Amino acid sequence: MYKNKKVVVVLPAYNAALTLEKTYREIPFDLVDEVILCDDASSDDTADLGRRLGIQHIIVHDINKGYGGNQKSLYNKALELDADIVIMLHPDYQYTPLLIPSMINIIGEGLYPVVLGSRILGKGALKGGMPLYKYIANRFLTLSQNILINYKLSEYHTGYRAFSREVLQSINFNANSDDFVFDNQMLSQIIYKGFDIGEVTCPTKYFEEASSINFRRSMKYGLGVLGVSVRHFFKRLGLGNSPIYK
Repeated sequence: MYKNKKVVVVLPAYNAALTLEKTYREIPFDLVDEVILCDDASSDDTADLGRRLGIQHIIVHDINKGYGGNQKSLYNKALELDADIVIMLHPDYQYTPLLIPSMINIIGEGLYPVVLGSRILGKGALKGGMPLYKYIANRFLTLSQNILINYKLSEYHTGYRAFSREVLQSINFNANSDDFVFDNQMLSQIIYKGFDIGEVTCPTKYFEEASSINFRRSMKYGLGVLGVSVRHFFKRLGLGNSPIYK
């Protein structure tokens, strides 16, 4: 609990057996009440390891539903558990759990209802081993998004995010894609609804066991991101009728 607010950490997992325990052990359980793991039809023993670690809530998808589909299961379960603050942490140890107290504090004190762990503030991305082409793509897409969406973030592509209960209840995240573009659709919904977003500097690590998408998937993701931003642009002009904004 943080000032009588229930804190839940959600872990979207796919073949995360090599890094799950290290990630889980660094979660600050003096502040975090419950953890939810969603295993998206992994071929390794991610779910079994989660049970051995004592994770309270484990969801197992019989078929792979994708990164977005994984998050839908997690956020719906967190709301079912009456979470007041929900933090999405990748169990591949690419983002440090040690920032969780700061993210909880920002939301718990009412400073921002959404907090992103930014790899771009400071020099965390390249220092942590982000491939140069991904860094350049990140900067190009973020600039385009800031212009089209009429907001200002250092990046829209971090997988380290925290939300208040009010935010998750206010947006139709279940209407979003089941693929990686889910994250950008969610931020578009949040901004369209008028919620403010805070950012904290986050070191990141790129290593063999950390999850990553290949160049082809990255291109598909980039085009999808631009599509979301263009639809947001038209929506704020009163044009278009995408179901994700309902």
